[in-house]
Amino acid sequence: MEDLNRILHIEDDPEIAQITGMALELIGGFTLLHVDRGEKALAVLQDFAPDLILSDVQMPGLTGPETLEKIRKVAGYERVPTIYLTARMGAERDGLLSHAMDLAVIGKPFEVTTLSDEIREIWGRTIAKAA
Repeated sequence: MEDLNRILHIEDDPEIAQITGMALELIGGFTLLHVDRGEKALAVLQDFAPDLILSDVQMPGLTGPETLEKIRKVAGYERVPTIYLTARMGAERDGLLSHAMDLAVIGKPFEVTTLSDEIREIWGRTIAKAA
């Protein structure tokens, strides 16, 4: 089973980024690198080597799905697991899961105290079983 340790978080809202950082680093114990744009995610990708990408959907510049499309063209990241964080609802939200490694969509607002557990549960349900 692959362990989940390193998460690349792409989020343009500084308040949500701070709350997510608290939830995942302090409560969850993950190593987290936050960037505020998809273009920056591409720049740090290989140096950080994330196990998982946690991405907002609507951002200035590249959207979350556009960023992931570009990331998956980088050698070694074709199948990088992704979870989207979004306030979108219904069919618009469900349409985000178009790639085999798009694991889930977590709605905003999310519960700070349980976000890390939710991500671990998604990881265990999908990645660990595939390994």
